[in-house]
Amino acid sequence: MQVLLSIKPEFANKIFQGIKLYEFRRTIFKHPVNKVVVYASAPISKVIGEFEVDSILHHDLSTLWEKTESFAGIEKDFFFDYFDGKEHGYAIRIKKPKQYRIPRCIKSYYNIQPPQSFAYIMS
Repeated sequence: MQVLLSIKPEFANKIFQGIKLYEFRRTIFKHPVNKVVVYASAPISKVIGEFEVDSILHHDLSTLWEKTESFAGIEKDFFFDYFDGKEHGYAIRIKKPKQYRIPRCIKSYYNIQPPQSFAYIMS
């Protein structure tokens, strides 16, 4: 199954530059997911690429940071601020990121509105 994730442009770009190997989430999918399609939120507002899901880590925040900090693509303070109010978090391990040569319009290509967090999409 595939999901379309909304990701801030600065983080989406780091994924395709190979700097960010983990995408952090406060909650995770209820169904098994093998591919993530990346929607870069405003001001880009386009689907810019995809990646395969290598694995999904779920740990308390200190452990999650220790396991991912080298390739988190974010600063420690930002990490803990993002998870404020949570005891545990998720990190999607990114595999085979592929940036599209031509960004896609989410409405015309997928016939959906930009999701707040993520949306399941058809293969």
